[in-house]
Amino acid sequence: MAALDGLPPLRDVIQRHGLDARKALGQNFLLDLNLTQKIARTAGALEETTVIEVGPGPGGLTRAILALGARKVVAIERDTRCLPALAEIADHYPGRLEVIEGDALKTDFESLAPEGPVKILANLPYNVGTQLLVNWLLPRAWPPFWQSLTLMFQKEVGERIVASEDDDHFGRLGVLCGWRTEARMAFDVSPQAFTPPPKVTSTVVHLTPRENPIPCSVANLERVTQAAFGQRRKMLRQSLKSLGGESLLVKAGIDPARRAETLSVEEFCLLANSL
Repeated sequence: MAALDGLPPLRDVIQRHGLDARKALGQNFLLDLNLTQKIARTAGALEETTVIEVGPGPGGLTRAILALGARKVVAIERDTRCLPALAEIADHYPGRLEVIEGDALKTDFESLAPEGPVKILANLPYNVGTQLLVNWLLPRAWPPFWQSLTLMFQKEVGERIVASEDDDHFGRLGVLCGWRTEARMAFDVSPQAFTPPPKVTSTVVHLTPRENPIPCSVANLERVTQAAFGQRRKMLRQSLKSLGGESLLVKAGIDPARRAETLSVEEFCLLANSL
């Protein structure tokens, strides 16, 4: 792809700017431009779309998104060392890349692309990935401002995102994702694709919003899932004791002897609505 977009190989960019991936920032740089294209293609057609990217680093995925024709990329990067490398990409694609220096956890994403449609595409920093996903799942209004989320996580987190009842990986994240989105794991990425290689396999997850999720209070669903999975080996009559225990379960028509991971997303919504 270096020939495709006319920019130098990423390895050269990283060397020239003295960029080493920093553990404290949860960084692992993706150098394989064929792979970054594969990730970008997972998001579907990008023409006429504003893509929001978090933690672009030296810009491997950014380059793939722009090469595939995204109308605009808004990239949030907190590591100032990466800004010169991203500025070179911005010069190469005039008017199509906007780089915001800042902390993604403190960013108002809805304000970044008022003219939609918006897709979020990112190789998320490991230390903030799950929290960012939860923030995107729980905005004030639904359907949300984004059309899809195409995100890379450690494989274990990906399994929790797509899990449903009676699966060992099923927990609070699976309930929230299953309630508001259709989520699927697209493909795995081996540690060798990164610099430095992480100790675990990664996976790309693609989520699209459900138009009409079961009406349910976010706060109540959070309380119920936290209590239920906080003591997941116990029967629900015990783990939900602080929220009403047996009487809450009877009210929702759920057997008090069941355990958290056996409940469907619908049943969790029932519990939340019975609170």
